[in-house]
Amino acid sequence: MKRRDLLKMIVAATGTALVGSNVLAYTVLPMEDNQGSGYSIDDVAFFNEVGESIIPRTDTPGAKDANVGSMIAILLADCYSPDQRKFFNEGMLAIKSNAKSRYSKEFVLLTPEQRLALLSSLDEEANRHNKKMFSIKTEINANESALPHYFSMFKQLVLFSFFSSEVGATKVLRYEAVPGFYDGEIPYKKGDKAWAT
Repeated sequence: MKRRDLLKMIVAATGTALVGSNVLAYTVLPMEDNQGSGYSIDDVAFFNEVGESIIPRTDTPGAKDANVGSMIAILLADCYSPDQRKFFNEGMLAIKSNAKSRYSKEFVLLTPEQRLALLSSLDEEANRHNKKMFSIKTEINANESALPHYFSMFKQLVLFSFFSSEVGATKVLRYEAVPGFYDGEIPYKKGDKAWAT
């Protein structure tokens, strides 16, 4: 799978264009060190927990295995505008607030079922918001400052971070380190993994 195809899948999954799409300018992203990103270790842990609810570990690794939180912190710091980061940070607080008001607990203390219910309701809210936002636009680039729902930004960052990681590319997708020749008729069996390259 090519990066362009991955981005198309992220757009399809979140219902909106990838915010901060200049992340493609990076060839290597620092995954372990979030110093200078403006996000604390607790923030990175929160990103990992939200990510794990979106891409849980099953018979393949989950978002925490890929440490998506560290990459999200770096992407936010290096690739997003101050307005986009502010909007994302407000969304992070909204998720925490929703967890508190709905379950009287911190998000990280919720059961997997409670997390799924909370994030599913936010995803439905995000889909309605994004459809409304898109229908208002008369042209695709009419209002580039308009941002998708904050949960869509979370999903985009989690999906991009996971499938761009070594774990996501090699354990979930099929990966070929050095691409060979073009073959337009590669055999496919039901259940085969998508290609990472």
